[in-house]
Amino acid sequence: MTAKERMAIPPQDMPQQDPAVRARNMLEVALGYTAEMARKEASRCLNCPAKPCVEGCPVKIDIPRFLAFAAEGDFANALAVIRESSLLPAVCGRVCPQEKQCQKYCTVGKMFKDVAKAIAIGRVERYCADNVECAKQDRAASTGKKVAVIGSGPASITCAADCARAGHDVTMFEAFHKTGGVLVYGIPEFRLPKRIVEKEIEGLKDLGVKIVTDFVVGKTRRLSAIKNDFDAIFIGTGAGLPKFMDIEGENLIGVFSANEYLTRANLMKAYLENQAATPFWHGRKVAVLGGGNVAMDAARMALRLGSEEVHLIYRRSEKEMPARIEEVHHAKEEGVIFHTLENAKRILGDDQGRVCAIECLKYELGEPDTSGRRSPVPIEGSEFEFPVDTVVVAVGSGANPLIAATTPEIQTDRKGHVIVDEATRMTTMPGVFAGGDIVLGAATVILAMGEGRAAAVGINKYLGF
Repeated sequence: MTAKERMAIPPQDMPQQDPAVRARNMLEVALGYTAEMARKEASRCLNCPAKPCVEGCPVKIDIPRFLAFAAEGDFANALAVIRESSLLPAVCGRVCPQEKQCQKYCTVGKMFKDVAKAIAIGRVERYCADNVECAKQDRAASTGKKVAVIGSGPASITCAADCARAGHDVTMFEAFHKTGGVLVYGIPEFRLPKRIVEKEIEGLKDLGVKIVTDFVVGKTRRLSAIKNDFDAIFIGTGAGLPKFMDIEGENLIGVFSANEYLTRANLMKAYLENQAATPFWHGRKVAVLGGGNVAMDAARMALRLGSEEVHLIYRRSEKEMPARIEEVHHAKEEGVIFHTLENAKRILGDDQGRVCAIECLKYELGEPDTSGRRSPVPIEGSEFEFPVDTVVVAVGSGANPLIAATTPEIQTDRKGHVIVDEATRMTTMPGVFAGGDIVLGAATVILAMGEGRAAAVGINKYLGF
């Protein structure tokens, strides 16, 4: 097939649930490609010699090679290529922001001058992962070395798998009663079904990784004590510390951090009211503060929990929103009401201390800030109020502070992120490594995976392998 013929193949739209139906159920929104759709989408790839898409991939998947197999309908070999670099293709195919990573650099998208017309790499990846049974991963002969992995999110899963495959005896410690980290407590079922995460965890067990849940490192046992029993440790405890806006009324009944709101709904299954005993605040009119993926998740979750109105309030314009374009589009389709160039000034309560309204201030955009986005400038005297009974604050999260607070040997920066050697990912405590959001701040799944893989390389070298 010539390049011209490939360019003539239209992008394959992803089938999805009807917005009016899906806004009130927890089933996955995107239904996935058929085999023919996956083959056609992969056939659009020009197989560029320079492979710019690979440069945009944090774990450097050989994208043109896997797409070439997929274009032939050989999805088993396509998945084998993906898994050379990525352990979580079914996860990344669903939640990674490909439009800001691999697809951003796609030659086809650049030729059309539209990233939306780039090869839908993530969607083809998802099809391969969902429809091919993976062979069990090989494990090297035992090295006699013991590695502890703290946390069970994407960075920890990747590090644990790589260390286990190298022949080390790996034990994973998780503070919650379920493994998966942000994949299970943060990302909703309608974006990432939990059965997919459970399948990846089963893969770790097949490699011999021991998993200990309900174990809070720093409280159940200090890191320094754990270190006595292991030859190396990886910290991947993430960025689960919620941030607030420090405005009046944040202590009222009906105000939640997005972390708590989503954890109750996702990990603790609050939406299963007839089956789960998790208490949950049922807001009728909900305001979500923020413009990232977590804000979109919280807003869309509120709809599924029965809210009549959900308002998303963001102080910049939609163009500056850090959320994925697809997530913004889905939220709008489902009925979330967007208030851009506005921000909460204070939250108002009734005489019982419950949220009854929110006061907002209008903004305009000024000069770009250090992130490259135009700074929001408040418009004096533009305050207005509207009634709500629930406010969810989704303005970011910070590094988990517990391990650093209980282990003075580990240095952190002013934001609480663990400081590591860039080449080895070792912390200032010998034999202790770290990666993922605890180092980067809140980032993407695949960036965290890249951190876990780099740390595993560092651990192997430290252990003499």
